[in-house]
Amino acid sequence: MLEIAGELLEALAQGHRVAVATVTRVLGSAPRTLGTAMAVTDDGAVIGSISGGCVEGAIFESAQEVLADGRGRLTEFGVTDDDAFAVGLSCGGTVEVFLTEFAPAGLRNALADAARAQLALAAAGRAAGLALVVAGAGAGRILVPNEPAGTTTDDAAAGPEDAGVGADGPDAAGAALEADGPDDREPSLDPDAERRIRAELDARITRGETHVGTVDCDGALSRVLYLVAATPPRCLIFGAVDFAAALSAAASLLGYRVTVCDARAVFATPERFPAAAEVVVEWPSDYLARTDTDARTVVCVLTHDEKFDLPLLETALGLDVAYVGAMGSRRSHDRRMLRLREAGVAETDLARLHSPIGLDLGASSPEETAVSILAEILAARSGATGLPLRDRRGPIHSAS
Repeated sequence: MLEIAGELLEALAQGHRVAVATVTRVLGSAPRTLGTAMAVTDDGAVIGSISGGCVEGAIFESAQEVLADGRGRLTEFGVTDDDAFAVGLSCGGTVEVFLTEFAPAGLRNALADAARAQLALAAAGRAAGLALVVAGAGAGRILVPNEPAGTTTDDAAAGPEDAGVGADGPDAAGAALEADGPDDREPSLDPDAERRIRAELDARITRGETHVGTVDCDGALSRVLYLVAATPPRCLIFGAVDFAAALSAAASLLGYRVTVCDARAVFATPERFPAAAEVVVEWPSDYLARTDTDARTVVCVLTHDEKFDLPLLETALGLDVAYVGAMGSRRSHDRRMLRLREAGVAETDLARLHSPIGLDLGASSPEETAVSILAEILAARSGATGLPLRDRRGPIHSAS
């Protein structure tokens, strides 16, 4: 849901009611991941995609029902291959979605200020989170973090009573799962369950992990989807060369916040790297030692110059980052490894170095090389083999 936050807020600002369908479970082969959302406005506009085209028609129909009666519902598509083809889920997997209505202030199922503030943070590329109760006690409730990430606004700091969906309060009928009547609604969340959901959401935001789990509510289990938007991961490219320009553009398309760094001011200019968030003129190892990195950061060394490469790689391999790669021939790689060993870099750290950088795709141009490098980064991030899918067995997409 948070990946379409900006468009959701724009639709609400224009006075539209919106039915939002969010993926709560994926079994077998399915093209989208947990937390992915599609929305339908009351004038028929579609925002986002659940399955890349497979079940959008069926979701659209369910969204129309939600807009008509205001009641949330948990729906599953593609239980078997035959059923999957019937609704368009030709990949044969199973996708479960929760549909709920968001509305402007003053209307049924109005989105509370606290939840709206989290959407605004996500739209701005900042850390944010929402906990959506999809089944059991409190189904349909939306809770925000105890202390909403990255904001100090009064709206975002609203208390638990302001965090749910529904103009009449968090337990309004419109926030409940579809039922035969008002008397069949699920019971409310108890205060202790709310506290534990908010604490878990805080932890998930810190780790940047969308997750579905359960919480005990007065002896009964509620299922909760913890939706998290993390700040964009960083891609640090060292060496202001043509390959860096192509890699910068491609990495930006994949959602990385790109920094290009080179000690040579004549080459490291914003005009040469328009896709980069920043271009830094500094000795590479000095910059890497002082800048912020985390377990999602990727470091790509494209300088081809040992006076830059060696201290830079020694620094990079001592950091907890997702990927460290270095460009160069096999002869350059062998010499580089020898020098790093002489500098005291441990074998376990050297084993993390992707050098020569990239996968064997037959790349030669800067643009092709960028694809080769990013393919290796994706494979390293996911633990994938990098093999052709035709040579593998089992689901194409990982289940969430």
